[in-house]
Amino acid sequence: MDFQKIIPLIARTFLALIFIRSGVGKALDFSGTQEQIAGAGLPLAVLLAAGAIVFELVGAALVLLGYKAKWGALLLILFLIPATLVFHTNFAEAMQVTQFFKNLAILGGLLMVTAFGSGPLSLDNQTSSRRRFGGM
Repeated sequence: MDFQKIIPLIARTFLALIFIRSGVGKALDFSGTQEQIAGAGLPLAVLLAAGAIVFELVGAALVLLGYKAKWGALLLILFLIPATLVFHTNFAEAMQVTQFFKNLAILGGLLMVTAFGSGPLSLDNQTSSRRRFGGM
């Protein structure tokens, strides 16, 4: 088994799972998500909650499938940076410090996807291979 082929798939799966779980959780408790956003003092809680769900689920699906993975990673980065800065900067609480640094680690993984792509076991690689070989 060629681990250099499978490791990007495993990494993309690990990155995507946290956003899938989070996005589904937000969708299943939409009112709670709105309350949390409004509680942070942000306006337009309904719009921000819906946007967070879309960014998380669409971004995670693209990263997981390795289809337009760089765009998916960018969506997740655009979600994660403000979410981290708004909800995880109370450094007086140890849990928030941990969440902040976990999000930085996740951002690092997403930046790797944006810089290096989705790897050989991905739909991106399959479609680029077809283009190189005349649509076969």
